[in-house]
Amino acid sequence: MKKYLLAAQMAATIAFLSSPVSAESLSLQMTTLPEWKAVYGRVETRDSVPARARIGGTLIELNVAEGDTVAAGDVVATVKDDKIDFQVAALDAQLKGLQASLENAQSELARGEELIKRGVTTAQRLDALRTQVDVLNNQIAATEAQRLVVVQQSREGEILAPAAGKVLSVPVTRDAVIMPGEAVATIGGGGFFLRLAIPERHADLLAEGASIEIEDVTGNPGKGRLVKLYPEIDNGRVIADVEVNDLPTSYVGKRLLVRVPVGERNALLVPQEAVSNRHGLDFVAIRNGEDTFEKAVVTAAPLTVNGQVMVEILTGLEIADEVVLP
Repeated sequence: MKKYLLAAQMAATIAFLSSPVSAESLSLQMTTLPEWKAVYGRVETRDSVPARARIGGTLIELNVAEGDTVAAGDVVATVKDDKIDFQVAALDAQLKGLQASLENAQSELARGEELIKRGVTTAQRLDALRTQVDVLNNQIAATEAQRLVVVQQSREGEILAPAAGKVLSVPVTRDAVIMPGEAVATIGGGGFFLRLAIPERHADLLAEGASIEIEDVTGNPGKGRLVKLYPEIDNGRVIADVEVNDLPTSYVGKRLLVRVPVGERNALLVPQEAVSNRHGLDFVAIRNGEDTFEKAVVTAAPLTVNGQVMVEILTGLEIADEVVLP
């Protein structure tokens, strides 16, 4: 019985209506739409720079952990080499000895200058004393410079953040032995973006500046822009970068569903308000001359075209059909 009632309802709705309607109408034409390819993008940082140790030694301080935010120049960790303190102490002792020798040489030079005035000593002896004073002065200057080098090495035990950003990884622990050049932390900075890996068969269809549709974990749509296409194909895939406003940056490496335009297709579109639904079926009113009637149609999901919500008609209508608008 239900089948007969449903058939009667469908026949009644599709039946020809004899009374004319004066509503506005729209002549159906093909509309060009982008063909989308669904891929996953990874949240990445634009720069990933390691904070490296400048000297070897023991890691006595570790000031950051994964997820911390740092500014450029912040002290990430401190490395200490006990041998540097011993070298400074040895140079200090050497400077004291040279300074004592210099004072003695200066006294000898002053005595020689007095003796040469009396004619007791020779000019050759006086020149030798002056040379000895100059040699000691130069030795002191060289030792002081060497001490400055060692002191600077001790200051380089502070490992600085090379850029502002978020700490992505800390592969060491406190009291670990660090070699010169070893990475203590990796800093991600320079902003965040989505990195895509798209099959190479779509490479010629991609263009920088193209609009990208993004869907977050809650299903909310967003927009992005394709800003860079890398020329090297990696494992059969084209690598591309997408800039997104309000990109979630709580997790680097997080995957988001992205739709990338890889071509175009033709579609029949009608305004969403022109489609009515009854008993689970979609209908569109069609005008034929002075009369109107309804056709059952199969539709796709609504989409926004030029700021207006449209519905794609998969079957049921043809080009040039006169659609009655409410």
